[in-house]
Amino acid sequence: MTATDPALTALAQGWCALSLLHGKIESHVERALQAKHGLSVREYSLLDVLSRQHDGEGGHLQMKQVADAVVLSQSATTRLVTRLEERGLLLRYLCPTDRRGIYTNVSDSGTQLLAEARPTNDAALREALDEAAQNPELAPLVRVVETVRAPV
Repeated sequence: MTATDPALTALAQGWCALSLLHGKIESHVERALQAKHGLSVREYSLLDVLSRQHDGEGGHLQMKQVADAVVLSQSATTRLVTRLEERGLLLRYLCPTDRRGIYTNVSDSGTQLLAEARPTNDAALREALDEAAQNPELAPLVRVVETVRAPV
């Protein structure tokens, strides 16, 4: 294979289209969340992930799991958690069964902000997908996004 191989070129074009779609969606949602709620996409995602935790078996996520879910490094996730904790949107406390473990939960004000921001996020996502669907190169990717379900 060479750098000009049609299969590699098609693969690179597909990757560029996917990257373009992601960028368009993220920037559209970011603008909406910032304007209405003072949240970044990453902050919203972190609050959303942490809000889905529960007190049952395996219900609290380790920082690595949170980092994977919001697609950030562990250190960036820790910094983000700290910023949201300083804003009163998250609470940290020691794990009752393992004093080395630290849990992070969404505070009442974080839960309220998340509930207010969720419709904004959903509407902005829908708008960004509808806009991208008008581009013939992105339309197939939009259809995939609309049909894929998150892993359980």
